Amino acid sequence: MSTLRPEYTVERLHERQRGKLPDLLGLRALSVEQGMLVAELTVREELLAPNGFLHAASVIGLADTACGYACLAHLPENARNFTTIELKSNFLGTATQGTIRTVAKGVHLGRSTQVWDATVTGPDGKTIALFRCTQMVLY
Repeated sequence: MSTLRPEYTVERLHERQRGKLPDLLGLRALSVEQGMLVAELTVREELLAPNGFLHAASVIGLADTACGYACLAHLPENARNFTTIELKSNFLGTATQGTIRTVAKGVHLGRSTQVWDATVTGPDGKTIALFRCTQMVLY
């Protein structure tokens, strides 16, 4: 099982995202600890679908980034990176304003793959999406 690499702090993750999609989405990593990462983003007009509800891609962007950051922070010692090989999301609700949050939790932190689950909650604390991804560890 991979352990948390202390060099991947919240501040370092924010530096890495500058000018990239997570930055454009407004993602904020809040905490990273063994087997878990918490992140959030504020819902704004640009993240909505034409129907006025939060775009599914915005929710996936939050969940996938949180799982990706968590994977990065838990890479085995000799690994150099990772790539997503599968992801799935079930949507149970939506939001039109406020802040949504996700908690990514490691399900399998192996030497060649990692599996992460993320639960995304709306401003009211209700679950709006369940997300799972599999990461391939790169050496």
